[in-house]
Amino acid sequence: MTVLYWLLIPVLGFLVGFVLDYVFLVKYPDEIPTIRYSRGFWSHVRSNVGYFTSQKRWIQDGYNKVEKHVSSTVLYTTARSRARPSANRAMHRQYNKKGLPFLVPSGLSRPYDVVLPRSMLTWLRDQPESVVDARLAHNVGVYGDYNFLDSQIIRSPFGMRAVQKSINRSLPGLVSAVDKEVQHAVDLALKDVGNDWTSINLWDTWQAIVPSVTNRMLVGSTLCRDEQFLNAMVSFTHAVLRNCVLLRFVPLILHPILGRMLAISNWLHWRRAYRRAGPVITTRIDYMSRKAKGDPELQNWSPPEDYITWLVRLALEENRDQELDPIVISKRLLPIEFAAIDTTVLTGVLWIQDLLKTPSAVEDLTAELRAHQPAPGESWSAKALQSLLQVDSSIRESQRLSNFHLTLVERVVVASEGLCLPGLGWRIPKGAHLTVNMDGSHHDGDLYHDPYTYDALRFSTMRKDREEHHNASTDAAKPLGMVTMNDHHFPFGHGKHACPGRFFVAHEMKLIAAHLLLNFDLKMEDSTSNRLWVGSGMMPPFGGRIKVRRKSSSRG
Repeated sequence: MTVLYWLLIPVLGFLVGFVLDYVFLVKYPDEIPTIRYSRGFWSHVRSNVGYFTSQKRWIQDGYNKVEKHVSSTVLYTTARSRARPSANRAMHRQYNKKGLPFLVPSGLSRPYDVVLPRSMLTWLRDQPESVVDARLAHNVGVYGDYNFLDSQIIRSPFGMRAVQKSINRSLPGLVSAVDKEVQHAVDLALKDVGNDWTSINLWDTWQAIVPSVTNRMLVGSTLCRDEQFLNAMVSFTHAVLRNCVLLRFVPLILHPILGRMLAISNWLHWRRAYRRAGPVITTRIDYMSRKAKGDPELQNWSPPEDYITWLVRLALEENRDQELDPIVISKRLLPIEFAAIDTTVLTGVLWIQDLLKTPSAVEDLTAELRAHQPAPGESWSAKALQSLLQVDSSIRESQRLSNFHLTLVERVVVASEGLCLPGLGWRIPKGAHLTVNMDGSHHDGDLYHDPYTYDALRFSTMRKDREEHHNASTDAAKPLGMVTMNDHHFPFGHGKHACPGRFFVAHEMKLIAAHLLLNFDLKMEDSTSNRLWVGSGMMPPFGGRIKVRRKSSSRG
């Protein structure tokens, strides 16, 4: 009985927590249709349990199927609208693709997401931060107050401002160094590959390449090859992902306890990383502070261009002494590492899987790379990378076809009076979570011919056609580049809160593509690749494999 008693306490605690969460969750207007089960406590429980396995299908249903199946059993509105079937059918005919939002579950202890159509993306982007908050939405989504160790640091925009101010002007000068790092990382990851076909795990290979390349931009040439530092940062990103999944199952009332318990591993990974990074950061702060004060010994010294320097430089410019702390700077690295590593790895894995299903496209990209590759002994330049239109197209097309998020551009309504949706008169209350349907737009046959087929040259062909139509003006083709966002392609976000590092990621991806395709033959090991979804995110295909051999021109 004693054991049963102690088991019963946490179970009852969870149940009471979920009931309390439901009572205080945001309540939406009755007019907004709800995907899956209707409203009410048990419907809320059933829907949010189903969220973990059925969210992709529900998002697709909300975008496509309702128009075709007027009496669909998948979409329900409230009791009021069900009592008016003729009005309900009329609403369905004008649903998501016609500009109406809908509600979908987003996990236990969270309010339903309001999924907006792409026609509202620009409107959402233009809302002031006093009405909708992007940083709060991101922080809530990744449980930043627990996962990133210091809630004040994760909520502060200082680190993002440092990136936005420095990355694009520093990027051209970084390309040569990043190119050398890519070459080193690729050669190290594929050191056992020779003349014969060798089976490799795609995820492990990209995981061996991306962290060091990314950290060349974040922490400089010394730390980016420090295995202890890299292993700690990769382990940290994985801990964040694990915690995000687990906390979705737990009532909010228990998050302050369980969130801190789960974050113990995050602290341990950070401490391991700080042992390696702390001395580098301390020296950088010292040198840059002394140089700013006119120390003659540092007159001819220039700091390396990386994220550490950008943080220190901005802190000195704004007299923010609290930011000139090695511990603070090391913690500011954490959300950037999380955002940059696994997303780039997954982008690369999916790109290779998509590309190798079309061998002719591999030949086209390789030919383009050969035509623009630098002379022996020289490095790629930013200008040469920008000329790789077909490589750029192949990556953008993979982002379109194999998006690993169903929705993006998240906002939380923070205005006390709520937010009125344009043209509808529906007032969304404070605390509501807004997001935009990306999966639907990416696979819409009205926007893309044969949308479920990978066409590596889809966007480069469109760019060429536009340039010819506009008398060779490249400005007309810019909206089709990998990093350019519009209302039906926004894997990096949209507006001023779009990922500021996307230009670096584009260069990074192209450099890795160049070293892989110019030096190795690649082919699929098998044609099947299971892509599983948990909630609104794709699970990485950890088991995906391809075969690789060194090209004859590269064989020693």
